[in-house]
Amino acid sequence: MSRHFADLTCTPGVRAAQARFLGAPLPTPAGSPEASLGERERSFIAARDSAYLATVGEGGWPHVQHRGGPPGFLQAIDARTLAFADYGGNRQFVSVGNLLGHPKAALILMDYPRRRRLKLLVEIDVLPADEAPPALLAAVSLPDAPPTERVLVLHVAAFDWNCSQHITPRFSARELATQATPAP
Repeated sequence: MSRHFADLTCTPGVRAAQARFLGAPLPTPAGSPEASLGERERSFIAARDSAYLATVGEGGWPHVQHRGGPPGFLQAIDARTLAFADYGGNRQFVSVGNLLGHPKAALILMDYPRRRRLKLLVEIDVLPADEAPPALLAAVSLPDAPPTERVLVLHVAAFDWNCSQHITPRFSARELATQATPAP
């Protein structure tokens, strides 16, 4: 766990649980308390075709929703900012509504074949498409997709590469097609 992630997630309750179940709290990792996405993170993000977005509603209940598109649907705007086009889905607006009231969220990005996982803590601005800067709208709009309804701009507060020990390898149809060897 990186320091910037530990600074936000290792609350007094987490430290108490570590002390109870491990005998002592884990030490805070060294390093910068600031989150800055490096080339490793940006390349990983650019290759993803899906993410899990966790928000919290006014009642305190968490909500996890899948977001996806072609690889690169989630764009790194700079070392601390990500963005993606938000298209109409089931029309319930649970994630968007949660974000309008409580903009802190978590994102989990998976690379199942290589058993890698990147967790991000973010604050999200929800911009109606007609209020988004044209350059941002162009950067996140997907070819052959319906018009973008909103742009979600994610300000990265922290990130952490997670342990791969319990990630089961899974393969998408696209990944299987690139790995398949034709039968003789």
